[in-house]
Amino acid sequence: MSEQLPEIDVSIQLGRLRLPNPIMVASGTFGYAREMQHLVDLTRLGAIVPKTITSEPRIGNRPWRTVETASGLLNAIGLDNDGVDAFVAGHLPYLSGIGPAIVVSIAGRSPSDYVDLARRLQQAGGVAGLELNISCPNVSGGVDYGADPTRCRQLVAAVRNACDLPILAKLTPNVTRIDEIALAAADGGADAISLTNTVLAMAVDWRRRRPMLANNLGGLSGPAIKPIALRCVYQAANAVSIPIVGIGGIATMDDVMEFMVCGATAVQVGTANFYDPTVSQRLVEQLPRALHESGVHRVADLVGTLRPYLP
Repeated sequence: MSEQLPEIDVSIQLGRLRLPNPIMVASGTFGYAREMQHLVDLTRLGAIVPKTITSEPRIGNRPWRTVETASGLLNAIGLDNDGVDAFVAGHLPYLSGIGPAIVVSIAGRSPSDYVDLARRLQQAGGVAGLELNISCPNVSGGVDYGADPTRCRQLVAAVRNACDLPILAKLTPNVTRIDEIALAAADGGADAISLTNTVLAMAVDWRRRRPMLANNLGGLSGPAIKPIALRCVYQAANAVSIPIVGIGGIATMDDVMEFMVCGATAVQVGTANFYDPTVSQRLVEQLPRALHESGVHRVADLVGTLRPYLP
């Protein structure tokens, strides 16, 4: 007979976006969810972030586009997608009917691209929020708006003024002052900040004297970047008052709890989906007991409770 837990509140608030639990799946690692429906009870998830979409179709980068590394995955997909028209017609009707909040990841070459996408998606309906991908290291200009505070603030503000949907700004770790970029996103009107996108990296075949990715450089994800992501979340949480979504190497409940005590209100599972598509559902199921054993009855009571060493 299993132990009866006291009532645990696992719901969370990301600005104006309320989720039933903090376990999300990261863009680019869960497809458009249809591929996962026979493996995961999609209704249990807090939110789904589908693969990033752009205004026009993109064919992405040349292969090879992914390489396994020690404790990680290196990718240079290049935002391969069929464009917003195909997404709205072919994927959004299914996504909006499966239950979890759908937070659509969007990317563009200019502020007007982001604004047009935001307006189009709000008009289409069925979208709970937007994640602004201003941090992709695998395309030309992919981090321009996520590496400069002024441009970040202006872009977020432009999207904020163009639509009423909650906005998550997904930032890059490839900067020297993540707190400054986080502040800029908050000042621009973001409801929450997603940290982090992949870390710029490369893999080399020394025998052939060639990079292993056709793009030469790519984005590193998986357990190898978790310490970097934790650092970014911690620094950003000490700089802004808006919620943070932690991303980077999350595969176990210990990972989830580490991000939360560092300041993350929610988390996104990414690379782990490739080798264990059921991991997100398992984390949802494990969360109430983990919170109970940590002595709290709400997610909010755990967030940002890290006690740094004092001199």
